[in-house]
Amino acid sequence: MDSTTLADTAKMLVADDKGLLAIDESTPTCNKRFAETGIPQTLENRRAYREWIIKTPGLGEFISGMILYDETIRQHDADGYAFVRIIADEGIIPGIKVDTGAKDLAGHRGEKVTEGLDGLRDRLRDYSGMGARFAKWRAVIAMGQGIPGKACMEANAHALARYAALCQEAGLVPVVEAEVLMDGVHTLGQCRDATTAVLHAVFNQLYTQGVCLEGMILKPNMVVPGLICPQKATTDEVADATVECFLRVVPAAVPGVAFLSGGQSGELASARLNAMQVRFAGQMPWGLSFSFARAIQQPALAIWHGEQANVPAAQQALYHRAQCSHAARRGLYTREMEWAIA
Repeated sequence: MDSTTLADTAKMLVADDKGLLAIDESTPTCNKRFAETGIPQTLENRRAYREWIIKTPGLGEFISGMILYDETIRQHDADGYAFVRIIADEGIIPGIKVDTGAKDLAGHRGEKVTEGLDGLRDRLRDYSGMGARFAKWRAVIAMGQGIPGKACMEANAHALARYAALCQEAGLVPVVEAEVLMDGVHTLGQCRDATTAVLHAVFNQLYTQGVCLEGMILKPNMVVPGLICPQKATTDEVADATVECFLRVVPAAVPGVAFLSGGQSGELASARLNAMQVRFAGQMPWGLSFSFARAIQQPALAIWHGEQANVPAAQQALYHRAQCSHAARRGLYTREMEWAIA
């Protein structure tokens, strides 16, 4: 493990107010989103979709890294150029999702643990050879009556730490994704408490496994009330609860915190990230960034609709959402930016 190189790469992933674009949906998830939009679920459509995303002109102005799926990192464009090469030529760092999904946690109804450690060392070596420079592993933590429990938090934290250690052994920066899900009736305070407990467990395990904190990125949820919670929270309340939670549990050695969108609309995710930058300017020891998937992709996907003629308009929508996310990192996002594109 070269800790200096890992730290340099991690810093690059959160430099210049840029963020990550996740296009790492599994085949079933990508097919599901295609079905919702009326796009035929074929291998060629998935390849074409990822191609026009990575070829969006100017995307490197706002995006520092791109997270790929196993199918995608092996694909080429219509002219035979590898996707990884196209991404790198744009000045974007290629990354790869390496977990194999969340499965039911035995003996703990309603809770899950992410799998994929078996054979991971060899897979990481292969991905590095393909050009990946960082990786991602997602743990999902459900909220509900009596959950999350300690067993679930500890099991996922241990898996995340072992994954992170293996990544660094292979020379890849680990993106450690610990997501407290938005589904449910939980309040803002309950989400804050669960997020605090989860992150405590994760960093305890990262220390235990000897992970170099300077050479990783944290990818957490924002602290928000459940989707069907009757007690709504303002943008400023979400910003305060989130950053105050992280200031207590995320070590200053971590170079960057890159939020997942977690089902939020692009506008809402940008507004909340923007509020954090404005309200806590100069108080955060780590860069506060984004690692969005649907919050950047969804408007563009709806425009594309599987039609080549729609690609330029879809790319414009994708560029715009990346631009809004970049502005939010700088504390310069406004609703007028949305009206301008409309």
